Amino acid sequence: MAKVKAFTVTIEDKPGALGTCFRALAERGINILAFQSFVEEGESLTRFLVDNPASAKSVLGGLRMNFEETDVAVGRLAHKPGELGRAASVLGEHGINIDYSYCGLEPGSDKVLVVFGVDNPGKAGTLLDTL
Repeated sequence: MAKVKAFTVTIEDKPGALGTCFRALAERGINILAFQSFVEEGESLTRFLVDNPASAKSVLGGLRMNFEETDVAVGRLAHKPGELGRAASVLGEHGINIDYSYCGLEPGSDKVLVVFGVDNPGKAGTLLDTL
């Protein structure tokens, strides 16, 4: 997958807000492949990777959500001990700093998708493709 577009959405921290966002994506047939969500300063910050970024952008815009598209590095890893450590180590050995990470599942595969927010997503993506 290498370098891809992911979304960072700021959502009001209240019951049902995240569900509203994710249901709207699902209603358009958009599959969330990986996500991370946490509360910071009274708002929910949610990062996610989808199978159809163009449609997701349209849905989020239609909901008038505060969002941004970001370049991230994505790797496909075997689901076994040590693989995440190996991927993170390879990035570090090449001077790439990891700002954040999250994971999900690749549809129709036994591979784990690991998403890295890094300072050089192109280089990181190329390195992850070699694992």
